[in-house]
Amino acid sequence: MTNPIKRIAVCTGGGDAPGLNAVIQSVMIAADNLGWQCYGIRDGFNGIMFPERYPEGGVYRLTRDKVRSIGHLGGTILGSTNKGNPLHFPVNMPDGSVREVDRSDELLTYFGTHEIDALVSIGGDGSLTIADALHRKGLRVIGVPKTIDNDLDKTLTTFGFDTAVGFATECIDRLHTTAESHQRVLVVEVMGRYAGWIALHAGIAGNAHAILIPEIGFDIDKVAAKIREREAAGHLYSIVVVAEGAQARDIFRELVAPAEVGHAERLGGIGSIIAQALGNTTGKETRVAVLGHLLRGGSPTAFDRLAALRFGAAAVRGLDAGKSGVMVSLGVDGVDYVALEEVAGHIRNVPMDCDTLQTGRDLGISFGD
Repeated sequence: MTNPIKRIAVCTGGGDAPGLNAVIQSVMIAADNLGWQCYGIRDGFNGIMFPERYPEGGVYRLTRDKVRSIGHLGGTILGSTNKGNPLHFPVNMPDGSVREVDRSDELLTYFGTHEIDALVSIGGDGSLTIADALHRKGLRVIGVPKTIDNDLDKTLTTFGFDTAVGFATECIDRLHTTAESHQRVLVVEVMGRYAGWIALHAGIAGNAHAILIPEIGFDIDKVAAKIREREAAGHLYSIVVVAEGAQARDIFRELVAPAEVGHAERLGGIGSIIAQALGNTTGKETRVAVLGHLLRGGSPTAFDRLAALRFGAAAVRGLDAGKSGVMVSLGVDGVDYVALEEVAGHIRNVPMDCDTLQTGRDLGISFGD
């Protein structure tokens, strides 16, 4: 028989997203209403694995006072990291090389030391993969999906996406006026490493003239043709929205930093490459605006805040019902649960029969194909 839950922990891993604090707030209050204690782990799992780094405590008690006014704030009060995956932890060897070791068993002992009965892990694909591994080793875990890219499988959306799309759309709206005033081509680079949801939604909402996403290999000459077509019709400026992971036959995704032991690759810079290529091809003056981490910051929209609160409460409700090894998911009929093993390692790409994509084509937007 499973021991009753008395104490749970919550952690946030990977890149931050608007709505994280609302999840933390919801988890803490829902747990407290069940008579459970709720503890926060700082910086992913670093707080519990390396307590010496945190003079005020790497694992600390969350109270109603601590979470009362955090739901509208961006970021995460717990801190986050995308380094030090306990399943592939980088270790410096005597010969100067770096190798990865599995420290998940060690991590489990730390949960035992802190008398943590269950974990709510808020994160993207990497964090959910870790959560699945910990569940398989015996820890009660429920995952909460988090990514502004909206590329996690088995959920209609994730909190942070609506906020990112809204801000990106506002930026595109602003760039229309300056691009038109100077008769320029403005390339707007947004996040989207492997999926182009932000670029697609913000590009269409912001009346972009071309949208380039990872799912559709683009031909730069076809994008240039769209710009010339607009010029022939008397429209002397164009807006091109590009996801950071967009690719073409002769233009490859730009690596800011390659994948290394313990670190994922970082993409970026494709906007500048496309702007230069379009300038060379069309002869028009081009500029690039990289929104980057601006899309991660700031307060969540009401939609994202509500989704985050629903996810947090559902995570605690699931633990109370005896669930483990599942992720909270938003479906057509509301919040549900799906097995972590069905989510971990799976990317939700923009499907070619997506009605939003078709809407863009119907509106005459070029996707470079």
